[in-house]
Amino acid sequence: LVKLRYFAGLNHAEAARSLGISEVTAKRWWTYARAWLYDEIRSR
Repeated sequence: LVKLRYFAGLNHAEAARSLGISEVTAKRWWTYARAWLYDEIRSR
């Protein structure tokens, strides 16, 4: 999802369709990924 959103420039709906998941699930995964990345950067 991160690769599709960040590198391919897809929005939530486009990335969700590409992965075969709902848009709600894509938004949830995106929120989780951003939080994980924030924690990783902050802990260094």
